[in-house]
Amino acid sequence: MNLLKATGTIGGLTLASRVLGLLRDSLFARIVGAGFASDAFLVAFRLPNMFRALFAEGAFASAFVPMFNQKVSDPEGRGLSSGLDFAEAAFSVLLPTLVVMTVLLEVFAWPVTWALSGKFHGVTSDQFDFAVTLSRLTIPYLMLISLVSLLGGILNSLQKFWVNAAAPILLNLTLIVALLAFGSHNPLVTARNQALAVTVSGALQLAWVAHAAWRNGVSLRPRWPRLTPEVRKLMTLIWPAAAGAGAAQINLVVSTALAASLLDHGSVTYIYMADRLNQLPLGLIGIALGTVLLPTISRLLGAGDEAGAMDTQNRGLELALLLTLPATMGLVFCGEPIAAALFGYGRYNAADTHFTAQALACFSVGLPSYILVKVLTPGFYARHDTKTPVRFAMISIGANLVLNLALILPLHHMGPPLATALSSTLNVVMLYTTLVKRGHFVMDARLKRRWWRLALAALAMGGLLLAGEDRLMPYTHGAWYVRCGAMAALVGAGVCVYGVATVVLGAFTKADLALLKRRRA
Repeated sequence: MNLLKATGTIGGLTLASRVLGLLRDSLFARIVGAGFASDAFLVAFRLPNMFRALFAEGAFASAFVPMFNQKVSDPEGRGLSSGLDFAEAAFSVLLPTLVVMTVLLEVFAWPVTWALSGKFHGVTSDQFDFAVTLSRLTIPYLMLISLVSLLGGILNSLQKFWVNAAAPILLNLTLIVALLAFGSHNPLVTARNQALAVTVSGALQLAWVAHAAWRNGVSLRPRWPRLTPEVRKLMTLIWPAAAGAGAAQINLVVSTALAASLLDHGSVTYIYMADRLNQLPLGLIGIALGTVLLPTISRLLGAGDEAGAMDTQNRGLELALLLTLPATMGLVFCGEPIAAALFGYGRYNAADTHFTAQALACFSVGLPSYILVKVLTPGFYARHDTKTPVRFAMISIGANLVLNLALILPLHHMGPPLATALSSTLNVVMLYTTLVKRGHFVMDARLKRRWWRLALAALAMGGLLLAGEDRLMPYTHGAWYVRCGAMAALVGAGVCVYGVATVVLGAFTKADLALLKRRRA
């Protein structure tokens, strides 16, 4: 499989989803602003997102996909039929588990919301009851998106990457329609409608992937739940994988809870909006690479091609650095004009955009580490090792909590993002050194020659952006087309400088460029 092509397909669809997500967030900021209503909705939205990362996308991607691929590629098995038998057995256990979990979360929504928000800072009982109502409206999304993740994992294993990658677009479209059609001058009403739209989008995403699975010959029939040996093995892999894959989400939940309970209203919104901008390159690069690398490496290892798996991970790391380093420089040095251009409307005032840019700079310091986690963990999961990443994730979560408590009062809304970035960097260091010690990853000559040159090229780009930031700011407060033009100029200048710098510094040679042209032809 062509790693660049597959990553580009997923990355392109993820980019479309993230752009729509930014449009959604821009509309939300304009209509709702930064205050209790926005904080309450974002805490409620954090709940299904956290469990999706812990028990659905992360856990199933890391535990289910390698086992499904092993069944399909087993020469003594029945190919796809063996894989689908295993998937049906997993589905029959997953569905009732999700139903029970959803009911329990609905019943205990009050203490769950309290744990996620610390009952917020300075709110009345009626306001907190409103936040609990929003949580109850979003909780069913957990069950729906978990089923989406199961079917999406099967489609990814069949190399139908685009279907699952396109599903989140439906989430953003649904929320945008809800904002435009049911937005209100009362921020509380708009927040409630958004919470209901979250669950509606889950149903639409499930219908989308189920239809695509059926068209590709995948139709899971419910059975009586049985803990077969394969399902037992899957369960033993899922729980540690869930914690490992969800470390970043857990860190964000900790940050959100501390910000809601210790900081002024609006702080949760600043952190959320900054994280959304930070998620754009993370989704485009990290999630796309992780989605492609896991089935690819597991398939190569299943065929006994250790050298091919090593080369694939080297190229994944190289591609991650190529795309991540300039994105990091752009978000760190130009957060102010970016936040102003995207969110500086209506109820979201200049102070709100300034605080968002500060949080964004702190988040973006850790952008390379967020993405490298996605690149390095498949090296463990493809070998059915889910315990090592979860051990490192737990250490990272502990470090995040300590750093949050140390930084949140002196740095306010900048403390939690910086704590998240530093703890993620610690996680990457542990993952990388362990893979190297085990002999599962060796940096090849090509990567050794390029990584530091890419870093220098990104620094050159960052210097240019920093020098031109003040000149760009006046164009971030005009009409929408003026703002779009300013953002296009910013991105275009950065890409040109970075591209020239990579060639001048030798990160890419003429031979590399000639090869790229031949492939495109």
